[in-house]
Amino acid sequence: MPADSVSRMDSNSSTNEGKNMEHILSSSPVATSMRLRTDSEGSDQARFILPSTDGSPPKVVTLNELTHVVNNIENMSLVHEIAVNPEFKFEPYEAPENSLERRIKEVMHKVFWDILREQLNLDPPNFDHAIQLLADIKDCFPQIIPSSNKRALEHINEVLDASVIRQQAEQGVLDFKSYANFVITIMAKSCAPARDEQVQKLTEIDDVVETFKGILETMTVMKLDMTNYMLNSARNDILANSVEYEKAKFKEYLEYYKFGFPCTDSWLRRNQVQAQTGNLLSPDQTIYNAYMELMNWSDPDTFPEVLSVDKDRILKLGQRAKQLCASASLISICSAIPIISQRTANRTTLAKQIEILLQSVSNEKELSEAIKNIWVHIKSFINTKLSEEGDNEMDATAESTLKTQILQIGNTDSPVYNLLWKRIHTYFRLVLGSKSGTPPPPPGYTDYQDELQAFAVALRRVILYNHSVFGDYFLQVLTNQRPGAGTSSSNSDSLPSTSAANPSTEPSSQNKDEETKME
Repeated sequence: MPADSVSRMDSNSSTNEGKNMEHILSSSPVATSMRLRTDSEGSDQARFILPSTDGSPPKVVTLNELTHVVNNIENMSLVHEIAVNPEFKFEPYEAPENSLERRIKEVMHKVFWDILREQLNLDPPNFDHAIQLLADIKDCFPQIIPSSNKRALEHINEVLDASVIRQQAEQGVLDFKSYANFVITIMAKSCAPARDEQVQKLTEIDDVVETFKGILETMTVMKLDMTNYMLNSARNDILANSVEYEKAKFKEYLEYYKFGFPCTDSWLRRNQVQAQTGNLLSPDQTIYNAYMELMNWSDPDTFPEVLSVDKDRILKLGQRAKQLCASASLISICSAIPIISQRTANRTTLAKQIEILLQSVSNEKELSEAIKNIWVHIKSFINTKLSEEGDNEMDATAESTLKTQILQIGNTDSPVYNLLWKRIHTYFRLVLGSKSGTPPPPPGYTDYQDELQAFAVALRRVILYNHSVFGDYFLQVLTNQRPGAGTSSSNSDSLPSTSAANPSTEPSSQNKDEETKME
């Protein structure tokens, strides 16, 4: 019979976790391919969605395939994604609604649990299904408990020994519910803190079949937690090696590809000439200005080839910059109205509402259309607040003036929008050169401080990483050197040197809690 409780998991369960990732990056030019799962495959293994990194459909992979990816990662785009995206994680897989796969899965699961219930309700009970279920659960534990925790795994193997369980069944002394309690106890000691409540609820289920059903559902989530835990443990190793890995791959590519990158060259040289004087800028200033141009990119087809892996990410950050600029422009204009400028709560509320209304805007045409509806909302908001304080609504002159100024923001050439766009560039220049936190927001962006900082940090991470990988190539282009030839590192104040541009990732407090609990 299983013990009611077990000792706390070994403390060295996560101490050497990083050592399991020694070969996470390989210099081999052959990338490991992952087999796509299809509806025709009948396996009922836990499956997860591997997020897309290049605009292609997400991949569906099994836990074993995910573990293989984490331990033997050689796919350059995936390495890049993990390095520049601190939020990257694996997601649970769910078959599409009303799909054949989902219907078959639901039917098969229902049949399984119905058979288990019928066998347990026999007199005497038939434990064939139950014994197989416990064997499957035992096989799950190595996927949610680190392999370094040998003592815990050995204890689980001893308690869930199939031969012992079968002997108990033959002698009529098998307590199936007791085994459920043992499994739940182990899960409670090895799950992430976020799963504590879910595991605790399993102890409140009286029906033994429903208990085991809940156990398997929770274990599936815990497998995903463990996979993401492994990824986070490996993240520092990835960051430490990914830049050199990508640089080596790019250099390898340049040795065979002699035709250059016309869109990249045009992008750089276009920003090499100072518009006001026609003089050539320094390579460092040119590269900075070129990166800033990406924030207002109009033709995706001419996007720099060498940045294609981050194309979608950069374009979305550019959209976000325009949304913030338009929001700040609108709230700045509205602040000319005393009921907005003199009432902090009103200004903060309206600023948030404007940002929400602009979240779906992705280009100037959509902005122009959205501004018309936003004007109606702003007018209604101001008049409502005036009425609440017993004042008259805006008169015709004030309303007409405000409307004209608001509608001008639909054109990104408007003076207010242009001023705030320049300020966001200046702010980002400060963020890029800062070595201790982010500076305070520029005038006009006070109500969007958090949003502006989040945007700037995300953009900084992408730019510094790309500059680390391609900075030498950019300098070769701008100094007319042969691509692939050696060049000295940049000493610019605008962009940190490539050797120091590797973005670091500090584990979140939740990840730290999870790591502590796994010990």
